[in-house]
Amino acid sequence: MPGVSDTIVHPAPPRCVALVGPQSSGKTSLLESLLFVAEAMPRKGTVRDSNTVGDASDEARARAMSTELSIVTTSYLDEAWTLIDCPGAVELAQEAVNTLMAVDAAVIVCEPNLERVVTLSSLMRFLDERSIPHMVFVNKLDASTTATRDLLAALQGISARPLALRQVPIREGEEVTGYVDLISERAYRYEPGKPSSLIPIPDSMVEREQEARQELLEHLADFDDALLEQLLEDVQPEAKTIYDDLARELAQDLIVPVMLGAAEKDHGVRRLWKALRHDVPVPELTAERLGVPQDAVAAQVFKTVHAPHAGKMSYVRVWRGTIKDGMTFGDERVSGIFKPAVGGPSKAAQAQPGEVVAFGRMEAVRTGDLLTSSGHVTWDAWPPTLPPVFSLAIEASNRNDEVKLTGALAKITEEDPSISFEQHQDMGEMVLYGQGEIHIQIALDRLKRKYNIAVTSHRPQVPYRETIRRSVDQHARFKRQSGGHGQFGDVHLTIGPLPRGTGHQFKESIVGGAVPKQYIPGVEAGVGEYLKQGPLGFPVVDVSVTLTDGQYHSVDSSDLAFRTAAIMAMKEGMPKCDPVLLEPICEIAIGVPSDYTAKVQRVLSSRRGQILGYDARPGWDGWDEVKAYLPAAEMHDLIVELRSLSLGTASYTTKFDHLQELSGRLADQVVSQRHEALEQH
Repeated sequence: MPGVSDTIVHPAPPRCVALVGPQSSGKTSLLESLLFVAEAMPRKGTVRDSNTVGDASDEARARAMSTELSIVTTSYLDEAWTLIDCPGAVELAQEAVNTLMAVDAAVIVCEPNLERVVTLSSLMRFLDERSIPHMVFVNKLDASTTATRDLLAALQGISARPLALRQVPIREGEEVTGYVDLISERAYRYEPGKPSSLIPIPDSMVEREQEARQELLEHLADFDDALLEQLLEDVQPEAKTIYDDLARELAQDLIVPVMLGAAEKDHGVRRLWKALRHDVPVPELTAERLGVPQDAVAAQVFKTVHAPHAGKMSYVRVWRGTIKDGMTFGDERVSGIFKPAVGGPSKAAQAQPGEVVAFGRMEAVRTGDLLTSSGHVTWDAWPPTLPPVFSLAIEASNRNDEVKLTGALAKITEEDPSISFEQHQDMGEMVLYGQGEIHIQIALDRLKRKYNIAVTSHRPQVPYRETIRRSVDQHARFKRQSGGHGQFGDVHLTIGPLPRGTGHQFKESIVGGAVPKQYIPGVEAGVGEYLKQGPLGFPVVDVSVTLTDGQYHSVDSSDLAFRTAAIMAMKEGMPKCDPVLLEPICEIAIGVPSDYTAKVQRVLSSRRGQILGYDARPGWDGWDEVKAYLPAAEMHDLIVELRSLSLGTASYTTKFDHLQELSGRLADQVVSQRHEALEQH
């Protein structure tokens, strides 16, 4: 890949940067400061006063946290930028995952807290696996006494790329008053509301500055033989060489620069702007990294929004070509181009390479689609949707909203692919799936605010099944006279258990035409209808039913009569077969930092889990993967407890494994609750 210094011709084409990091790290404050320093607005808002450019929605302000992307365009020193502030809550990680596929670089915002460094593990890994250029901005440094070298060591433990410290802080007592830039070897003092002032490097800082600078140069020299030769010969490289190496190696995701500051006070933010301006690769290099096809026109959809008045909006990063209003991509036509800005989106006639814009009313286009001259396709390189880990059963508070509910949920899930829903036929309820309780509640709040649909929610029912332990021969006769033709059906059934996992089988061994062949399908239909709800109230599995004998009437017999007789036989016979409740058991694999492995095992044991073992998580240094069998009934709020004990880092995947007999008091409670629910309906 060519060096950035060889490629960028100022002013550079529009570039795009994502602000990512854990909740409460200060990303929204950093966005506010970046915009203020760039003179995009006359004064800053604060998260405390709920008047920031980001977090403007009702859901965000009610929770004092980011709940959706904040996308704004601005300029700094006559260069165009799009800044995207991504929610930091682990439950909203899909927003960051999708956004990172459309940016030139990411700024990881973190606090100087050694204990919370582990919360960056998954994010760092995603960036490293995708070779997405990224730098770290250590925020809130003004209120920290953590030694920078200790923090750097902790961060290095979760990064596959070497971290390159760009600055060392100047401390006066416990207060950070400025920094020394390790490339220019200049010291600066923070000034309230103004750019930092140049000062001599304090004598107490000289040794530390030289040590940190040497470490920076050694990291850069790992990828530059000429620089390595200079260092070996004790030749001091020129500043331009260092700057160019830094930009080139960042663009190739070979190193991770680390910046320092305090966004609320604008400390270090101008220095961050300058680093972004010099080091972030141009869109052409990003498109090459992503493997964007060499079409005349190419744009990537990374976010879908259904706006109350504007309709569907597809946010895209334009990679190649000029896209004009009215242009078509296959059968889809661009109906309006909108550019995000501090004061709200503005309409534009066209969009240039590098820009982030929203296309209006492209109904068939979805998040993850790549738009090209030949149409739109789901891009193979697009990351998979995060698997669900939490669910709630929902129903419209007003029955008149039931039809509207499905359509509104379709739009909610299109906006956020990590939410999904389905109608469970067996349990008779609609279930909404997501990344956690807060995630689902945000979706329900949006249903109310955007679509005026209020819902009630409750814990989903567990899809229990039932089976039998012994065989029974059962006879039933259905006979009815009502004037004219009557109804007559007579059946003898043998009901017996089958091995677990077989399902159910229907057979017949009729001899001599005791039941004519045209009525046998009616018997089978009656058996199947009954098996949907057995004597315990749940669908019946692993049962064999054989029609062995019966009688018919030449006039009064019918398919319906034999169907009814079969249902009667099943109702009378099944309770005699020693019915037993079957509980669904899931196989679960939990990824967690090794420090929390023992706690995870205790949680699983307390939830009736059968621990299968644990081992090092493949490819994750310092992490374990714990595997277990866990009853589905114990899964509901498992993710809440796991995140609580692991600083939000634990995650899991799960799949149904088998059905297992459940007896005793727990089974009695399940059956009792099921019968009560059925009576209410």
